[in-house]
Amino acid sequence: MTAARVGGVVGYVTCSPHLAETRAVVDDVLRRFPGGGAELIDARPLLPDLPALGEGPDVQLWPHRHGTDAMYLALLRRTG
Repeated sequence: MTAARVGGVVGYVTCSPHLAETRAVVDDVLRRFPGGGAELIDARPLLPDLPALGEGPDVQLWPHRHGTDAMYLALLRRTG
């Protein structure tokens, strides 16, 4: 996130269903920027044709549900 300027957005995308490679990585980034230095942006509106995207704001896709690999998408905005 330090390579992004304030207001910049970083997309974290991986082809993995494993929490250690998906949400845990994002949670670690958010912990490194305490006090609101980074926030998750809702990625679901960027995928309007895919059903059942969950509660968000990040997205985990599944082969049996979405006809894709088990891809993961999180958008993080640097806020400070």
